[in-house]
Amino acid sequence: MSKSKRRDIPHFNTPIIETHCHLDYLDDEALANTLAQSAEVGIERIITIAVSPANLDRVLALTRQADNIWGTQGIHPHEAESYSDEVERRIRTQAADPRILAIGEIGLDYHYDHADRAVQRKVFERQLQLAADLDMPVVIHTREADEDTRDILRDFSPLLRHKGVLHSFTSGLPLAEYCLSEGFTLGFNGIATFNRAENVRAVIAATPLSRILLETDAPYLTPVPYRGRPNAPFYLPLIAEKVAQVKQVDVESMLTQVYANSMAQFFGVA
Repeated sequence: MSKSKRRDIPHFNTPIIETHCHLDYLDDEALANTLAQSAEVGIERIITIAVSPANLDRVLALTRQADNIWGTQGIHPHEAESYSDEVERRIRTQAADPRILAIGEIGLDYHYDHADRAVQRKVFERQLQLAADLDMPVVIHTREADEDTRDILRDFSPLLRHKGVLHSFTSGLPLAEYCLSEGFTLGFNGIATFNRAENVRAVIAATPLSRILLETDAPYLTPVPYRGRPNAPFYLPLIAEKVAQVKQVDVESMLTQVYANSMAQFFGVA
């Protein structure tokens, strides 16, 4: 392990895949800087995530800007009321692009309730069916909606051959155990480093290494000690260190397994 040009951020021998961030928040100059700084610390591939009708095209366009950017197509629960037959047709069409890896970010968010809960559930179900039709994995957002998430996945999990990830996992251990039993992976990010996130660290401890993915959810959820700054993929090594510490394993061996998990989940490489 060596120190990168970024002070206090280690550069490990094993490459890291950023499985969830939002590069469309960046202008061209900031994007170029972020990609360069991420490469310095060993970030090999980046998956940028669609959330609304407004950024479906932007995410697809971003996958053309660098060889190491891939994307998703889907509508976040906050935007559920904007879902329509036309939006679904756009997702279906653009998901056929080889640079698009999953349907997401989809799911339920009962914390903010930016969309009616019944509409959220219906849109979640429609996009799960779309993923099943397209034989693609899903990227799921769930917050304070454990029971409904589990109930909906009971209906759709058998249809999803490639399963997917519950990203930024902050839900309870029962939902984690259910999703792991169904073959899903769990994504962990900077929340793992927060002082009061013992619930998240408990789930990390209970999750097999073979089912863990790493992400930042940038520009949100910047890890300690950089909280207060915009998050970016180049902070992933700090998250990796914390996850390895919680799992009580060597960070390089953990990263080797997590890299294999990411390749299998999104790139079809076993």
